[in-house]
Parts: sequence; C-alpha cells; structure tokens
Amino acid sequence: MEVFMHHCHHKLPTLLSRTLFKAVKRCHISCAIQTSPLVSVPSKPTIPPPLVSRLFQPSNFREGQEGGDLTCRSQRLMLQTGLIHPSNPGCFYYLPVALRSMEKLVRLIDEEMHAIGGQKIDMPALCSAELWKKSGRWELMGKEMFRLLDRHNAEYCLGPTHEEAVTELFASQTTISYRKLPLLLYQVTRKFRDEQKPKFGLLRGREFYMKDMYSFDINEEAALQTYHSVCQSYGRIFDRLGLKWVQVQAATGNIGGTLSHEFQLPADIGEDQLLVCGNCGFSANIETMEQGQTECSQCQTGTLTESKGIEVGHTFYLGAKYSQAFKALFVNASNVPAVAEMGCFGLGVTRILAASIEVMSSEDAIRWPGLIAPYQVCVLPPKKGSKANEATLVAEKLSQSLGNSLPNLRGEVVLDDRVQMTIGKRLKDAKILGYPYVVVVGQKALEDLPSFERKPELLRMRGMSTLRRRIIRKL
Repeated sequence: MEVFMHHCHHKLPTLLSRTLFKAVKRCHISCAIQTSPLVSVPSKPTIPPPLVSRLFQPSNFREGQEGGDLTCRSQRLMLQTGLIHPSNPGCFYYLPVALRSMEKLVRLIDEEMHAIGGQKIDMPALCSAELWKKSGRWELMGKEMFRLLDRHNAEYCLGPTHEEAVTELFASQTTISYRKLPLLLYQVTRKFRDEQKPKFGLLRGREFYMKDMYSFDINEEAALQTYHSVCQSYGRIFDRLGLKWVQVQAATGNIGGTLSHEFQLPADIGEDQLLVCGNCGFSANIETMEQGQTECSQCQTGTLTESKGIEVGHTFYLGAKYSQAFKALFVNASNVPAVAEMGCFGLGVTRILAASIEVMSSEDAIRWPGLIAPYQVCVLPPKKGSKANEATLVAEKLSQSLGNSLPNLRGEVVLDDRVQMTIGKRLKDAKILGYPYVVVVGQKALEDLPSFERKPELLRMRGMSTLRRRIIRKL
C-alpha cells in the first residue's frame, strides 16, 4: 500500500471523487437487487469499516483541559487524542491508532532496507555483560545503561544498541565467504536507556522503538560504499514521508568509529544545535566544530548559521573496532581469513513518529505524513434525528464500499458512527486526529444532484437522479 500511496497520494482526491460516485452507485444498485426475490447474486467478502465508537482511544485530558506543562506539541497532541498513554517516566502505552501509524512506518523502513539488501533479524533485548566488557563499553556506557543480575549473579543489560551482539553472531559463523558480503543485518525492536530526565513524550524516553542495521564488508572502500548507500536510503525514507531533513556531520560518541552523520528534522523544540552553511549546504552538529566558528570550512566563503534539530537517524562507519575485538572474520578471495569492516545505522522509529507530528502539525490539530496516517478516510453520517437522518445508511454503505472499490483503501476507511453527536463536533475531532480526507454525508446526499462534502472541498457526483431517488426510498 505504501508504494501506491507514494506514487499516487497526490492523485487521491481525484481517485476518491471517482470512487465515491462508483461506490455509491454500486451500493445503491446492490440494495435494489437485494429487494428482488427473483434475482440471486453471489456475494463477495467485504470488510466492514472500523467504527470510531469502538476504537480504544482514551483522551488523557478532560474537556477543556489544557496540556499543563507539556511544552512539546507532539506530546500534548498524542496524549489529547489517545494515541499514547503514560506508564512510568519515559515509558508509554502505544494505543491502537498510534500503533497503526507505527506499523506503516516500519513497513516503509522495511521496504527501503530490503531495497539495499538488508535482511531482518531479531536479537535478544537481554544482553550478557561479557559481550560489553569484551568491547570495552560496559563501563563506558555509564548510568545510561539498565543493568541487572540474574539469580546466579550473572550480569546483564537491557540493550540500548546491539553492536556487540551482532558482531558476536557474525563471528560465530567461521566460514563466511567474501561472496556473501556486504552483509546487512537489521532489526526493529525496543531499546532501553536510563535517561536522567525523560521529556517531550516519545522524543526522549527510556524505552523506545529503533531500527538498527549493521553492515559487514570486505574492506574500507566497500564499507564506505555501503555507508553512503544506507545514508541515501534514509534520505528516501524522509522524502517519502514529506519531511524536511538535513544530514549533518556528527560525533561518534560511545559508539565509536571514524565517520558519523546525523539526520535531523529542523525544529525549535530540538535539543541539538546545528550549524548550516547557506552557500554550499554544509551542515554539522555544533559539538563537532570549533567554538565560535562562523566560517564554513568546506567552501571557505559561506557563513555558518545556527539552528536546532530533532535527531531521527544516526550512521557510523565503525571500521574494525568491534570486528577485531570479537574476531569477526570472513574468508577472502585468497582463501585467507580477514577481519570484516563494519558500519552501524540507526533510525528512531517512535521518534520519527513523534517528530513528524511535532514539525507538521498546528497547535490544535495533528497533520500526518500521508504514508503513515492511521486511516486515510473518515466518513461522517448525519446526526441522529436530523432532517438528513435517511442518509445514515448511505454513509454506512459508502464507507464499506470505498475500501472494496479502491483496493488500496482497504482497511483505510473509518466510519464515525457517533451519530448522537453533531457533525460539527465530529468534524472538530476529525481535524484534531488529522484524517487526510473527511467525507460528510448530509442532506445534499439525498438530492437529485447528490453531493458529499470532502473537507475542504465539495464533491459533486452526477448521473444518479431518478434511480438514486427510488433506491434511497427503499433504504
């Protein structure tokens, strides 16, 4: 579905308009046929649309309550709309609507990782201290690492990252041929870091989802080719999400290596200070530059300006830092064991989810990247007891027919069946939740020239006057 939405998302309004006409005509004709006992039509399996009244989406704010000291827009909106629910500091429940969006994001990431040869695995979250001591990082990680003892007093940690584990996995295979390289292994799992001050909701937590990939190559040249290939794939992911991003020179930190870049979303709430050259586009995290430096070292003529960003991705060329320590060897073309060159590449899955809401939304309404909106279409039937009450069944049939008429919308249409509420109140809820398309079925759906409102435009569907009037009566 992501492929379709990527290539055709800009055509969706036209497709939706055409599909609305076909879907309503189909459901009306179907209803007319069903009223005749003389005609037998084989039924096709249909998927009933999800009902808003049944969604587990508890708001964490009472009516009229503000977000209090929640200064982060994404945190406030995600709590207000019931996308997440706080557990303990830095940890959250991911509720059904947020999980739908996150699963779409993971599928998008999977698609791009597979395109460059990535193979998905799943490594234990519980990691032995022996591995970390072997790399020298057991003490280096300090208090950020969650550490524990089992009943036998053996030391473990909850993995904040998996360089040691994946290198040990590679090293255990003693006969890997150079023909199998580059080998790119990745996972999408929960990570754990004992943040001193968790804040900003999913932007800085103690438990979060991350995509981490690890590469093994025959030499430095090949490893750098892999490095740039992964960086390009990250750029494609952010482009497909419609996010403004910048790739900046970064420090290697406690991961290590000799080359590193961060992928940042410019945002005032961001905790990273960036320097960007307006002349050549050179960008760097300020921690990699000399204090007070204003001249661009790359083009020598541009001026560096300071901005803030939210880090959503980080890449490292590791060289032989881990492979040497763990004796991660492969058999080269001369049939001689050689040490693999490595890279590691992270994407903050839950951070991308929250950061996209942070940078794209207004203060009072979510705006999703189209590819990862939890649902694409929300259909609003008229209020119960209103003059347009007869159109309720039309709305129900329409919401069911849309997904079946346009396969790429299958499962993407939700029906707001809370007909005890006014259209205005439900429209307000739909705006806050950020449905890309909202179809309002009201009085005009019963006219000779029927029309449905698709916010913000009005759709008119012609050619259904006499037949439609007759069928509507039967409905």
